[in-house]
Amino acid sequence: MTPKLPINIDDLLRRRTVESERIEYKEGWNPEVVLHTLCAFANDFHNLGGGYVVIGVAEENGQPKLPPVGLEPAHIDAIQKELLNLGHSSIAPHFHPLTATYEIQGKTILVLWAPGGESRPYKAKTSLSGKKSDWAYYLRKHTSTIKASGEDERELLSLAAKVPFDDRYRQTATLNDLSPYLIRDFLHDINSELANEARELDIESLGRRMNVVGGPAEMAFPKNVGLLFFNEQPDQFFPATQIDVVYFPDGAGGDRFEEKIFKGPLGRITRDALDYIGRNYLKEAVVKHPDRPEAERFWNYPLAAIEEAVVNAVYHRSYEIREPIEIRIDAKELVVLSFPGPDRSIRLADLQAGNAVSRRYRNRRIGEFLKELDLTEGRSTGVPKILRVMKANASPTPVFETDEDRTYFLIRLPIHEGFTEVATTTPQVTPEVTPEVTPEVTPEVTPEVTRLLNVLQGEMGRSELMVMLGLKDEKHFREYYQQAAIQLGLIEMTIPDKPKSRLQKYRLTELGKRVLSMKNTK
Repeated sequence: MTPKLPINIDDLLRRRTVESERIEYKEGWNPEVVLHTLCAFANDFHNLGGGYVVIGVAEENGQPKLPPVGLEPAHIDAIQKELLNLGHSSIAPHFHPLTATYEIQGKTILVLWAPGGESRPYKAKTSLSGKKSDWAYYLRKHTSTIKASGEDERELLSLAAKVPFDDRYRQTATLNDLSPYLIRDFLHDINSELANEARELDIESLGRRMNVVGGPAEMAFPKNVGLLFFNEQPDQFFPATQIDVVYFPDGAGGDRFEEKIFKGPLGRITRDALDYIGRNYLKEAVVKHPDRPEAERFWNYPLAAIEEAVVNAVYHRSYEIREPIEIRIDAKELVVLSFPGPDRSIRLADLQAGNAVSRRYRNRRIGEFLKELDLTEGRSTGVPKILRVMKANASPTPVFETDEDRTYFLIRLPIHEGFTEVATTTPQVTPEVTPEVTPEVTPEVTPEVTRLLNVLQGEMGRSELMVMLGLKDEKHFREYYQQAAIQLGLIEMTIPDKPKSRLQKYRLTELGKRVLSMKNTK
């Protein structure tokens, strides 16, 4: 069986989870050009996580041309042998990418994965044509590989031995601290072909394919990112690796509060915290206007903005600081607090305007895994998306705060003014001249969702539900039935932390049971 990489090859070819500057397509094998690109990915100047070289796929205007040109099996064997030699003789320190072949539309392609190196800076021969050659450092600038020079070269040299925290070995842990079950679930969730062979691999081999294990064979260690995602209790290695959700029904100065603490693997606690907030604290309202038939709908807080704020905190917080991510909710705002603040190269004014771009990322590997799980879209997209969805919901502008020393980062999402009006409206208001604002205690349910509620008995899987509903189009079912009912809080997943699990089933929530009962008694 040909080894596979921990990626979804379709997503890679379509650049869904990997930015364009981290992918290079080559119609054929050009060892010198590929060598320089691998050197640039190994140097990982911006801490993005290295990159991929896809051989056997032509490129046109920056996009891969499909179907691919492909490679002959004998040619692939020759390329892999030459790569091994180049990694020893033409790049220093030695560097070897992980390789895998894939069948795409009847053609075989070769994918080289070059993670950010552990011994940067790396330099490579400038030419492979002569016996003697100069050596140079190479970097990625946008979608091109260039020689490092001037200030860039000095900055690269300053990064020597500065491996980001999430990519370092954890010498107080052993390979037994990595859960093969969590790794296999992750591979299944992202539809990686590596999932098919994961059960046959020992934890060291699987960990090296995932790049969550490093070091020599006689002294292998898990990397921090592996323990954060694939250990059931990462807080034993990184104290305060948790998300605290605190609700103040009487305001922050009140005596009452509700607290829920989420601990466990990063992917799981991120999803669980967002699901908990969505089920318990998000409300939709309807404003009915006397002068027009259309009702105005809005949320107290748009879920997409909360998702971006929370995932941003998980991605960019420091796991060396013993402070949890804290989400505070009261009648006026939802606040997400994490430590430390953004990089000093980012001006707060640019951040508030949604124009900030970080030059270097704190947790390159954590971001990589979050993207594979579809929890984040890519670098520098979180703040602009928060601004965009808050505006689309007609919510007040969010506020981003930090201090001069960048010791913390705080995102304030103000509640929609319509919900403030609900709290202050008095019975004397005349409905004929003032819009009626009503919290959506019983949500308006579409005919599709009503049909779903009527057929859902106990716990049922997607295929079973589609048969009961007489549906064949999975996308139509997911959009108009499943997701619509979940967003209204009427049904829930039995395995919420693994939404793509083959064992996933759905069941009615308490609200769903009440809505169904009300409809059946009408």
